[in-house]
Amino acid sequence: MAEQKATNITWHEHKVSKAERAKLNGHKGAVLWFTGLSACGKSTVANTVDHLLHSRGKRTIVLDGDNIRHGLNKNLGFSAADRAENIRRIGEVAKLFCEGGTIALTAFISPYRADRDAVRALLAPGEFIEIYVKASIETCEKRDPKGLYKKARAGELKGFTGIDDPYEAPEKAEIVLDADTKGIDDLAHEVVAYLEKQHVLSL
Repeated sequence: MAEQKATNITWHEHKVSKAERAKLNGHKGAVLWFTGLSACGKSTVANTVDHLLHSRGKRTIVLDGDNIRHGLNKNLGFSAADRAENIRRIGEVAKLFCEGGTIALTAFISPYRADRDAVRALLAPGEFIEIYVKASIETCEKRDPKGLYKKARAGELKGFTGIDDPYEAPEKAEIVLDADTKGIDDLAHEVVAYLEKQHVLSL
């Protein structure tokens, strides 16, 4: 947990409640946390789900790992401590979107279970939906769109998740997507079906 350094601060309650914001949107706020190895398809599935929900008039936002590191988290590297801070920050941002009644879709490797659980703890029950995009290291290496696995195998990239840094798979994810055998559209529709079943898309 990050240390509270600021002093003389006071929490201000909002006049517009979370429930009132959800009512205006016509659906609940939520955080869809896509996790998995590099090249497993996290970002592609998240963006496809985003498109499906947007086409149905839902308020959504995608927070992508690489994109966030271009701005908010550009001062962070890939050490264990920096990875933890990366996830902590994005968890807080995702929580803000959720409180505003928006469905936030995050696509981060987020390799450490404790970091993901810390984000879950920020949110009310049912608001954090962990989505494990499950693909074998072999599948991810075959795809390798950024050439990162090749660099890691050659020793040019240190601390790469799945090669010389661990990935702690979710033990109780709300959704497990079989990215080894299923296509992106099928996986995206599985996510939407879950949201419908859990009444996230309605009030």
